[in-house]
Amino acid sequence: FRGDTDDENLSFAQRDELERTHREDIMDSDGASTPEGPHCPQDAGFTLQVEISRSTSTQITTWEAGWNVTNAIQGIFVLGLPYAVLHSGYVGLLLIVLAAVICCYTGKILITCLYEENEGGQLVRVRNTYEDIANACCKHLFPKLGGKIVNMAQLVELIMTCILYLVVSGNLMSYSFPYLPLSEKGWSVIAFVILMPCVFIKNLKIVSKLSLLCSLVQFLISFAVITYCLTQTHRWSWRRFQFSMDFEKFSVSVGVIIFSYTSQIFLPTLEGSMKNRDDYVRMMTYTHFFACVFKTVFAFLAFLTWGADTKEVITDNLPSTLRMLVNLCLLSKALLSYPLPFYAAAEVLESCIFQSGSLDWRSTLWSLALRGSLLLLTLLMAMYMPHFALLMGLTGSVTGAAMTFLLPSLFHLKLKWQKLVLFEKLLDFIVFVLGSLCSLSGLICSIKGLIESFYFSWNSEN
Repeated sequence: FRGDTDDENLSFAQRDELERTHREDIMDSDGASTPEGPHCPQDAGFTLQVEISRSTSTQITTWEAGWNVTNAIQGIFVLGLPYAVLHSGYVGLLLIVLAAVICCYTGKILITCLYEENEGGQLVRVRNTYEDIANACCKHLFPKLGGKIVNMAQLVELIMTCILYLVVSGNLMSYSFPYLPLSEKGWSVIAFVILMPCVFIKNLKIVSKLSLLCSLVQFLISFAVITYCLTQTHRWSWRRFQFSMDFEKFSVSVGVIIFSYTSQIFLPTLEGSMKNRDDYVRMMTYTHFFACVFKTVFAFLAFLTWGADTKEVITDNLPSTLRMLVNLCLLSKALLSYPLPFYAAAEVLESCIFQSGSLDWRSTLWSLALRGSLLLLTLLMAMYMPHFALLMGLTGSVTGAAMTFLLPSLFHLKLKWQKLVLFEKLLDFIVFVLGSLCSLSGLICSIKGLIESFYFSWNSEN
């Protein structure tokens, strides 16, 4: 591998100098006069300053960025961790810790790929998106192709996540209100109506507030489950933990554990929206550390309480009254989780279709139409997609592992090869190999499950 980024650095140098200068002007002026002279509006630097001053009102704090990451890595998958531990034992608990370390690491190195050193040795943000990183790595072989592939993988992953939240919302509404004459599809339509305001979300600041609420709901759910487990200490048995495992079920468990930590798709946009980007690494460390501690304790206590009777979704093990309350909290969490992947998917689509910086009313209308169509697409796929769970596992094994493990380590090696020490190169290579193994095993299991499901459906019809 070689860095090969000198040409790209030169092309971004002037832009970064202007951006830094005008950002300092804005911070120092605090309402003081704008650039001098009547000809300033014709200056490119003035245009950039206007764009920056618009963006400062939508920037997010370190805490808000942390809530967004927490929302991504403390999602619905957390409720499946005890079931994953059922099929993996002590190894599953170790995997929860290992996955946190690896996902935190790949989230950090992905962001380092956005930066290059200028002539003064200072880090300059020369790329803005996952697509820019891919294009920089592939520019000598297939210009623009790498970015298109990455955008496609991002869209598939994000849209499937949105569909998952709609499916879960419809399912939870159906179980929470069984006395109402509505099917799961009907409840999905109601969830769709509730989520329609998402088309008007245009910045991460609003999403961050929703992520905060989502994290609070997640805390209530986890507190209810953990508190109940602590009241059942008489049922605990250490003999329930084991080292033996079934390969196929273990592969599924690995997928559940790994994908409960995925947030890499959101990170370039998230870091770019932060007021204090220097806090990014510390924010990632803290969020993943606390997520790791929480998930390990949660999975451990839940499995210790129910053992072999542990359900795929741990809330199904709760008493009926408590389960009803928790299901309502889960419904709120699913609805509050939807805006983050939806916003990210809409941003990717708009960056591909619209020219950056266009702010006229036609662009605004087209943007709303695009977001409305995307919202409707997720509803239709949630209602009519067959074998959704298996398809989710199939796409997750390919796109999820690629975006979380394979591409960050590969891009880091490509762009930073000359500056990495041997240990860092070996670490990236190990992450790449582990990601490949996880992706391959998950792909095999998902394809096998799809084949068996279609074969069973075909036999039932005949």
